[in-house]
Amino acid sequence: MMTLILFVLAAASLLAVMRREAGAKPAIAVMVVFGLLSWIFASGWLTLLLFIGAAVTAAAGLPRFRRSWLTPRVFAMFKKVAPKVSATEQVALDAGTVGWDGDLFTGRPDWHNLLINRNTGLTEEEQAFVDNQCVKAVSMCNAWDVAVERADLPAELWEYIKKEKFLGMIIPKQYGGLEFSAKAQSAVLQRLGANEVLMTSVGVPNSLGPGELLVKYGTDEQKDYYLPRLADGQEIPCFGLTGPRAGSDATSLPDTGIVCKGKYNGKEVLGLKLNFEKRWITLAPIATVVGLAFQMFDPDGLLGEEKELGITCALIPRDTDGMEIGRRHWPIGSPFMNGPIVGKDVFIPLDFIIGGPEMAGEGWRMLVECLSVGRCITLPSGAAGSCATAVGVGGGYTRIRRQFNNPVADMEGVQEALGRIAGYCYIAQSSVLQTANMVDNGGKPAVPSAILKYHLTEMQRSALTDAMDVHGGKTVTLGPRNYMGIGYSGSAVSITVEGANIMTRSLMIFGQGAIRCHPYVLRELAAKDKDDEKAFDDAFFSHAGLIFGNAARAFTQALGLGKAEVPFDSTARRYAQAVARFSAAFGLCSDAAMTTLGSQLKMRELISARLGDMLSNLYMASMVLKHWHETQPVEGEADVLEYSMSMLLSRTEDALDELLNNLPNRAVAVALRVITMPLGRNWHKPHDDLTRRVARAISTDTPVRHKLLAPIWHTEGDDKENPVARYNALLKDNERADPIYRKVAKAAAKGELPAQALHPEEQFEAAYKAEILSEEEITFMREYEKNVLDMLTVDDFPFDALAMDKSTLVDHNPA
Repeated sequence: MMTLILFVLAAASLLAVMRREAGAKPAIAVMVVFGLLSWIFASGWLTLLLFIGAAVTAAAGLPRFRRSWLTPRVFAMFKKVAPKVSATEQVALDAGTVGWDGDLFTGRPDWHNLLINRNTGLTEEEQAFVDNQCVKAVSMCNAWDVAVERADLPAELWEYIKKEKFLGMIIPKQYGGLEFSAKAQSAVLQRLGANEVLMTSVGVPNSLGPGELLVKYGTDEQKDYYLPRLADGQEIPCFGLTGPRAGSDATSLPDTGIVCKGKYNGKEVLGLKLNFEKRWITLAPIATVVGLAFQMFDPDGLLGEEKELGITCALIPRDTDGMEIGRRHWPIGSPFMNGPIVGKDVFIPLDFIIGGPEMAGEGWRMLVECLSVGRCITLPSGAAGSCATAVGVGGGYTRIRRQFNNPVADMEGVQEALGRIAGYCYIAQSSVLQTANMVDNGGKPAVPSAILKYHLTEMQRSALTDAMDVHGGKTVTLGPRNYMGIGYSGSAVSITVEGANIMTRSLMIFGQGAIRCHPYVLRELAAKDKDDEKAFDDAFFSHAGLIFGNAARAFTQALGLGKAEVPFDSTARRYAQAVARFSAAFGLCSDAAMTTLGSQLKMRELISARLGDMLSNLYMASMVLKHWHETQPVEGEADVLEYSMSMLLSRTEDALDELLNNLPNRAVAVALRVITMPLGRNWHKPHDDLTRRVARAISTDTPVRHKLLAPIWHTEGDDKENPVARYNALLKDNERADPIYRKVAKAAAKGELPAQALHPEEQFEAAYKAEILSEEEITFMREYEKNVLDMLTVDDFPFDALAMDKSTLVDHNPA
């Protein structure tokens, strides 16, 4: 009995030392003390075990001992198995900054690091722009008109966009731009998200493109000339990166620029002969200046000894000889301006290189540094806006649409879809806002930008699918009245651009994060490259301490012991503690995967993807908690928080479970399962009762619904242009209409109304004649039901209106 007691006390003491990563000396002291106690009071086997453990710990944990014999052997082995980092990979790793994503890798996230930069909101100027210019812009276009009738924005809207400097949000005021914060850019794009073509047309010039590249890297002459013209729309920019043989793999560009002499404006100058073929280039058909990425070569040594200079970026005016531009692609769903650009022996002076000749070969670095910011703003903001739109129309439609004498919003199958839509919306809005706030505080979140790009565009696609499902026939029938079909079909575009989603999930999120965000891996690789044994010793054995610490934290916290201290209220506290627990499990599993797979982990994309899923869900959960912490919750918001956190933590545990089921080293996988999930699953999808409450909250006139709709256009507009505003008005009246519906249905069931009165309007009139409804009630219901029917109505067209080629029409009714 005494042996068992001493064993449990020794194990608990060692776990406490490991949790704090207190180092080798306290661990040795614990084992020696309990070894002596065991020798005196208990069995010899425990004494032997503890003394052997103390000796091994001393040999590996005390620098003076291990550096003489252990470190050289470990270092030699590490140099053989460590992955090689290519030059292009190194540039990507060096781009951006590490923030909260790095905390999650440690397994002991310090929440104060996340909360220290509080979101202070928009400036008065920025908020006024969102409330006025953005609302006016989105009210000037209709999805059907833009996508089908014009395949373009109206001319007056283009003029308005240029006049109000929508294309110059990132350009400094000294050059005539708006110089908006990242949060303001996100707010603008969410407000414009009601129309995909409009959002894309504004978003792209303010993301990766000539404007951002010029601001960060351009020469003074380039800035002085181009930035004012870009800000007020005199110049329309595009950026040519992808092509037929280089999509997401930008480093394999086949487009070339050869250094040579040629004539420009009648003078012989040193320049570049360009040959390129680009496609999927947004705004290319109307662009006046083209940013171009290409591989630069100097075979004749005109610039120096280096023959292969690497990826370079240049600016090319539209009318440059040899460039073919103006044709269009037809993007699915939303035909925003997008097209190919081809160049054959196009000559440009070296001064056209962005940043001048000194920036030759620096294009890859420039691109990845810009992507580390732009990728977390444009597409994620559009996704958040789409999710909010799905809340607005999905919740509204299902409340006014009645089946079986009840709103379809009260059917549990529909409520399941509405709950998901609300959760996706809350997660997307929180993640975009709080990540943009990091950018405004000086961050360049490379890994979070990949997380948001992948997960939020996938949430957008899922939310729109759910919204389509609950609408049924209303939104599968295209026409001016269909406010969802075009956006739904266009959602596929977001998952392909700025890095295909499959690649982003399976290669980028964890692949970049494992080296960039891990507290020790980058130091170990640097020590290997420099052959610095002492630096390696410091990094490697600190890394070993982290592994033991994460194992102890993951195990004890999974048992409910030693929960992390977190600075959140009682509503959010348990979720933050769960994030801390899974952070330790993630850190431990990451190290196990890297250790057991080594350089093979690059090719084991499914393993990498699941680790990335864990990191991503923990990151988004943290953003939701920060959003809750910093904003004033409204009535019912705690349910949406619980739903969102249950969803994210369940997804985290799913990813952990799948990882352990598929980790090739089965012995390690079994050990990890015992440590990280000793009691099995703890988190599950949201409970049915919670789903019902959340679904009702977004399908009725509640503070939660209004808070989720706040970022989008939801308060103004005529009948055709703003369905969310119309649904909001109907939901305000629904509370009055609902008891009238029930009263009339009850009368019909009792046989108090004529059997032939089948339409709601007929039943209301019959009930009025039977004095079941008052004058006030019938007057109200006539107007209310008229508006309901108008929202349920779908479009139809003349027989020959849909054929583009009328000569192919068949006469189905010959005389």
